Amino acid sequence: MAPSTYTRVTLQERPPEEITPTTFKQETVPFDLKPGRGQILVKILYLSLDPALRGFIKDQRSYMRPVQIGEVMRGHAFGEVIEAGPGSKYKVGDIVEGGFGWTEYGVFDDKVAEKIEHQPGLDILDFLGPLGTTGLTAYFGLLDVGKIKAGETLVVSGAAGATGSIVCQIGKKKGAKVVAIAGSVEKCQWLEKDLGVDKALNYKSPSFYDDFKKEVGYLDVFFDNVGGDILNFALTRLNQKARIVLCGAISDYNKAKPKGLSSYLNLISQRARIEGFIILDYAPRYAEARKEIAEWLKEGSLKRRFHVVQGLQNAAQAMNLLFTGGNTGKLVVQVSQTAAKL
Repeated sequence: MAPSTYTRVTLQERPPEEITPTTFKQETVPFDLKPGRGQILVKILYLSLDPALRGFIKDQRSYMRPVQIGEVMRGHAFGEVIEAGPGSKYKVGDIVEGGFGWTEYGVFDDKVAEKIEHQPGLDILDFLGPLGTTGLTAYFGLLDVGKIKAGETLVVSGAAGATGSIVCQIGKKKGAKVVAIAGSVEKCQWLEKDLGVDKALNYKSPSFYDDFKKEVGYLDVFFDNVGGDILNFALTRLNQKARIVLCGAISDYNKAKPKGLSSYLNLISQRARIEGFIILDYAPRYAEARKEIAEWLKEGSLKRRFHVVQGLQNAAQAMNLLFTGGNTGKLVVQVSQTAAKL
């Protein structure tokens, strides 16, 4: 039976720095949702929280238009089809994923949804983690942009996060020496003992920069999720032909005006390359990456961790965890009870 109301979260203002309690507005609205031709009514089960969301609420040019004031907050999610409109290719009970946003229910066109085929040996949350955009970002960012090779030294910032933790493991699979950077002793221990990196460095340690020089020496690939001072320092420790993969900059997302880099001239002397990328550009190749990642998951050679927050009402507060280092692994929000078939 459909509820009489449902909850959604809309953007209320654009914060210049940290997300505040007034950034978003929780709305309870009448349940008047009905799918039309080629549409589906979806009950959202899990919502992905990613650093890129911070950029979407800024009123500036990017690879996607900003979320507008009053609009439902953007976000990738998966849910259960509870009603299919005429001509829809989906049926009631199908589990689908897509950019459904911060809402308990929604009506969406078939073309914006993709059916999830749950496979033995996989966790359903894998489709928001290693088989979702974070895992795909790690895969294509390291292999296509970073072009990691056996015997090279790979350094990963934000290494205990959803993307960084997968990058570290793929780097080891490809025969690289992997040095991970994280923000606590516990995270460093997890990276070394569970994920098998060669060394994990705590950037909050007073000896961090000396430790970096000692353990890394000079690097071949720097997979950067953080930006700021750590990126600036890494640019002073480049081997010739080094590749810097600009995946994200969580240290700067909440700053009104990042201070920028001062060590970039080393790119010239070391004939190095720094390159940003957007995972959406690799959409035609998602299937090939997911096939290999799924094989790793099933055989147990790729590990993952999920940080699950309960309730859509806690999504805004939980989003700040991405920028304070409060999560380890993939951060998701459980919006509704999981379907029985999962």
